[in-house]
Amino acid sequence: MRFFNTAGPVVRSDHYCLSPLHRFDLEEILSLINQKKYFVLHAPRQTGKTTCLLALMEHLNAGGQYRCLYFNVESAQAARENVRQGMRTILDEMASRAIDFLNDDFPESHWLQILEKSGEYGALNKMLSLWAKESSLPLVILIDEIDSLVGDTLISILRQLRTGYSMRPALFPQSIILCGVRDVRDYRIRSTQEKAIITGGSAFNIKAESLRLGDFSRKEVSALYNQHTEETGQVFEDKALDLVWDLTEGQPWLVNALGYEACFKMKNGRDRTIPITKDMINEAKENIILRRDTHIDQLADKLEEERVRRVIEPILAGGEQPEQIPVDDIYYVRDLGLIRTEGQIRIANRIYQEIIPRELTYSTQLTISHDPIWYICPEDSRLDMDKLLTAFQEFFRKHSEHWVESFDYKEAGPQLLLQAFLQRIVNGGGRVEREYGIGHMRTDLLVIWPYPAGIQEIVLELKILYNSLERTIKDGLSQTSNYMDKCGTDEGHLVIFDRSKEKT
Repeated sequence: MRFFNTAGPVVRSDHYCLSPLHRFDLEEILSLINQKKYFVLHAPRQTGKTTCLLALMEHLNAGGQYRCLYFNVESAQAARENVRQGMRTILDEMASRAIDFLNDDFPESHWLQILEKSGEYGALNKMLSLWAKESSLPLVILIDEIDSLVGDTLISILRQLRTGYSMRPALFPQSIILCGVRDVRDYRIRSTQEKAIITGGSAFNIKAESLRLGDFSRKEVSALYNQHTEETGQVFEDKALDLVWDLTEGQPWLVNALGYEACFKMKNGRDRTIPITKDMINEAKENIILRRDTHIDQLADKLEEERVRRVIEPILAGGEQPEQIPVDDIYYVRDLGLIRTEGQIRIANRIYQEIIPRELTYSTQLTISHDPIWYICPEDSRLDMDKLLTAFQEFFRKHSEHWVESFDYKEAGPQLLLQAFLQRIVNGGGRVEREYGIGHMRTDLLVIWPYPAGIQEIVLELKILYNSLERTIKDGLSQTSNYMDKCGTDEGHLVIFDRSKEKT
């Protein structure tokens, strides 16, 4: 039985999958290769880049016009600034893959001798030049995880490729595709040798295009899930499919992870006679977030970077339009897959929108001493939100200065602290859904709490006091009421934080 893939390249015999060659504009890529162009294909982690490159290699080699080789340079990351060790690792990897994919031992027979003779700053250039000269067909080289390299090792590779560019295709590869998370223009490489920052654009200024591998479309999400239905008979209810799209907006790893969790890990989902429902997808989402899978762990790690914080913090704060965010930072965070920039900067999807505040306050949640049972009504097991918010007010007065100062994202500190407090209470019993963004002037929270007689839904509207209290309350009540209407609930609370410097 095939399954949804959440780790490594897709294997068609093992995994449900979309056609890799349909994930990008194949006609455009073939045109660039025909024109002898060098270019970049980039996308966030775990979106299918490697799968697409392997499929492209297979397609080109089957066509008989080129000899195409894919190889991954991530193993050279450990060499860091040791250019010789890094180059040795890269040449060895290239030679091994040439035997595996092309049954060609030319690189294997020559790379060590070339490294000794040409040195680490010329060996890749020489190797590709001799191989292109010897090859019966023009070479096309696909280099994956190029931006995993650091410092002078990366600079050396980019410059060696640039040096050989004018000799193509007779004495250098016809086309080279660099693949990674980021566009080459965003590389800011610290050169130990030159004691300076070298930009990717200056080290590799022969790039013709920068292509981005996109997320799944709504239609592709349904097509992927339908493969499971065709093979097992287990159907996804329409509302479940709608929720998958709403939560992920087509992010490939998230789409596969929800499918795998709902159909293969959750006990009720393994019964193929039971349809996958909206509630099961919500449960799968919570499981993935709470388990902190590798993908989510990598995302959390990126939040610690200063460039990421400068973009994400004003979104979390939900306040007025911030001062100009550096454009390079916006591109960088978008390339990481954390935000979308169509129309307005926003978090890329609803799952990330939940993960980010939870990850930023994870240790805070663990150390808040309030017990969930204190806020559950004994007579009907509903959540007593009045009691909870009164307790939070007291907690905030006593501890906010300490807690907010401990956050890296201080501008969004009050909102994050309340969300940590809430998450501590609802973990295991309910969930919190979040909406926020630059220019929203608020953070919208919906607390969903199941109890024996039904499901309690409570709106919380969080605002920072910027102008008069009277105006803030007036606007806040209107926004709270509108959000309650949107959520279809009759319980809502407006929470206003006064961050005036003169107030304790």
